[in-house]
Amino acid sequence: MQKYKICVYAICKNEEKFAEAWMESVKEADMVVVLDTGSTDRTVSILKNAGAEVYEETISPWRFDTARNRSLELVPSDTDICVCVDLDERFEPGWRKKLEKAWKSDTCRAQYRYTWNFNEDGSEGYVFWLDKIHSRHNFYWEHPVHEVLRYTGAAPCSTVYAEGIQLNHYADIQKSRAQYLPLLELAVRERPDDDRNMHYLGREYMYRGEWDKCIDTLKKHLLMPSAVWKDERCASMRYIAEAYIKKGDRAEARAWLYRAVSEAPHLREPYTDLAMLLYAEKEWYGVIFFTECALKITERPRTYICEAKSWGSLPYDLASLGYYYTGEYKKALQMAEMAAELSPLDERLKTNIGLIKQAYEGFAAAGR
Repeated sequence: MQKYKICVYAICKNEEKFAEAWMESVKEADMVVVLDTGSTDRTVSILKNAGAEVYEETISPWRFDTARNRSLELVPSDTDICVCVDLDERFEPGWRKKLEKAWKSDTCRAQYRYTWNFNEDGSEGYVFWLDKIHSRHNFYWEHPVHEVLRYTGAAPCSTVYAEGIQLNHYADIQKSRAQYLPLLELAVRERPDDDRNMHYLGREYMYRGEWDKCIDTLKKHLLMPSAVWKDERCASMRYIAEAYIKKGDRAEARAWLYRAVSEAPHLREPYTDLAMLLYAEKEWYGVIFFTECALKITERPRTYICEAKSWGSLPYDLASLGYYYTGEYKKALQMAEMAAELSPLDERLKTNIGLIKQAYEGFAAAGR
């Protein structure tokens, strides 16, 4: 197995609570380079004491792409592999060996498994495959927020899946997202033809409860000629539906969820959302149908569109309720037990199992 020069690089500001654990997780690299953009706590000293090369600079006006491009400039030019990792993220041990095993002479980028959040019981939440490992040259970061890595080389960029690498994200929930909206609005002004930014802006309006702006922006996204990725189009439709639900227009929400199912029938998410809407309206046969459609999809996609709720206990939970209220107690019990297995700390699910068992035993005792 070939030996490569690997450099981890990052940007940070006031990350003292993460710095020590982060350095431990990236110590397998040959070098760690960090651009600190204005910490007032002990972040810089912790990183330096642990062996990182730390540079302190102010980025004004603030943009994530500017900061990341500057941090990349600090990586030595003879580096073979660059690994961009934020300080609230941690590799599980052994990542370097797996990366070197996957990397080939013509590789310029690697994808690896990324857990964005964890549930209260410690199980994985939102999981997808990230691609912030790349060769040293012919790359730059673009967009003021939700920045992406662009390749500028003339030769084709060969990407590998680095199986076995696991990066975990431990977000600081106390940190404000206030800067995201103005930076996304700036990104759309700068690149009004970029469908990805338009989708992210509409999603941000949804996060903030600005329902009309969410709907208008995501409808614009769907009309863009470049908006052809079905998974993201489906997500826009689902977010539009969510906004209509919040506005009290459930009929319009239902229409958009049917469109979402039609757009991406290979995803669990639209089926699950539609089942949730029908659950609220007590349309139990519809709940059964759409949860069964969701559960027939057994291969979890590797994209960020894949949401934790659709791959956890929720579809089984909804199905169990649908079967219960239509008198199919045996199936209801099976689904409830599956739901509880995936969410073992959920007391409601345990209670449901008891209630379903009582109904099932009474049904059986009656000889029906």
